[in-house]
Amino acid sequence: MKRAEYPPPLKSLIEELKRLPGIGSRSAERIALWMIQSPDAHPESLARAIERVKVAVQPCSQCGFFTETDPCSLCTDNARDPNVLCVVEQPTDVLPIERSGAFHGMYHALGGKISPLDHVGPEELRIAELLKRLKEDPKQELILALSADVEGEATAHYLVDLLREFPLKITRLAQGLPAGAGLEYADELTLSRAMTGRTSMVCR
Repeated sequence: MKRAEYPPPLKSLIEELKRLPGIGSRSAERIALWMIQSPDAHPESLARAIERVKVAVQPCSQCGFFTETDPCSLCTDNARDPNVLCVVEQPTDVLPIERSGAFHGMYHALGGKISPLDHVGPEELRIAELLKRLKEDPKQELILALSADVEGEATAHYLVDLLREFPLKITRLAQGLPAGAGLEYADELTLSRAMTGRTSMVCR
């Protein structure tokens, strides 16, 4: 006797959904079934949106944030302070800082943090682009808005040592951020206070 199983197209959809971060087997199955059963589901619209974002959205060549035009609207905003540069790990870290309303300068996303255990070294990050940017467009202050964990600390100290030659003030967000967590877990008030009370970093 044959056992009941999903047809190949449905099984394929479930497998693709399982590849998404935070989606396990049961969640992928529920989402797939909802998409083919619910009258509120619009899989065609979802497919078109995914295709469009894949083609239209790209990282800004200057800051690394998501954009349809290069450079992005943040980098071309004349109302922002061009003398202050905030270095974050991921492009998504820009959003919570923007929501805090405490920062009005420019951004630079590294694309991660130094983590030998994950085989991520300085060459895998957008550090070379940062150095090139600072040489071509000097800044007065560079803010390191990195995670308060071991990898974030290592990345911060690596950058401080690397940036000795540049005549700029290097600061770090004040304490108050959750230890061991990224910026995405901090609320707007915490981020606003951390940005306002940022501290100076010096090389040892």
